[in-house]
Amino acid sequence: MTTTLTKPEEKTREPKRVRRPKAARAGGQLHAGPVAYAILILFSIGSLLPLVWTAIAASRNNNRLAQTPPPFWFGSNLFNNLEIAWNDANLGKAFFNTTFVAGVSAATIVFLSTIAGFAFAKLRFKGKGALMLIVIGTMMVPPQLSVIPLYMMVAKLDWTDQLQAVILPSLVSAFGVFFMRQYLIQALPDEIIEAARMDGASSWRVVWHVVFPAARPAMAVLGMLMFVQTWNDFLWPFLVLTQNGNPTVQVAVAGLGRGYTPDQSLIMAGALLGTLPLLLVFAIFGKQIVGGIMQGAVKG
Repeated sequence: MTTTLTKPEEKTREPKRVRRPKAARAGGQLHAGPVAYAILILFSIGSLLPLVWTAIAASRNNNRLAQTPPPFWFGSNLFNNLEIAWNDANLGKAFFNTTFVAGVSAATIVFLSTIAGFAFAKLRFKGKGALMLIVIGTMMVPPQLSVIPLYMMVAKLDWTDQLQAVILPSLVSAFGVFFMRQYLIQALPDEIIEAARMDGASSWRVVWHVVFPAARPAMAVLGMLMFVQTWNDFLWPFLVLTQNGNPTVQVAVAGLGRGYTPDQSLIMAGALLGTLPLLLVFAIFGKQIVGGIMQGAVKG
């Protein structure tokens, strides 16, 4: 009787699973590496360096700033220089004027740009493409070219050294119209507008109850951008306003540099005071601004 030897059953080998990195898994978050952190730190230091140097220069005196090497740390004259700059440049009135001008300009630009952007994005009318090209074309014209005719108009209206001379030319923005148009093309479906019209809503009611809620993130971003732009505007306010009349912050700070030997520490103190409100606004509303930009990017 012969016996047959049977070989032990070989284990079936399973194919090796390729381990995916955490970032490639579904629903996983991207994790930055050391190189990314190093680059971000370098960019952060480079962005903060001008502000830190402004604060350092504002805390010194003019003689120390003229020496070589320049100071690299804070001095003891910061609050004294800030007080002198505040009183000499009439910054109290300048802050009120700039806040009023920037607030009115930003609110009007957001309102008009949203309406115009909705018209270019969703309405049908003759010459829409040509008008949009004209709006974009005005963005290519340097603003310095319009200074002379605009100043002649302001002088004829006797608006020199008055805030309306700064407010009225900045009530409309071609960039704002283009920005809102690009956002509303993707963020506002045509079906919602058609449903509102079937319910008997007028054009203004559609704008108020449909367009404005859909465009709220982009309106917040545009309002912040226009507020900062108007706050930092220097050339046109410097031409039509005076430091002793109705100055804005930039005009008032420019007055600190006058004289045979300008005091650089006072100029830096005034520049620091003019920058602090913008930093405070961004610190409070930074998350909403970045969230609005990201939401618009995702929808776009």
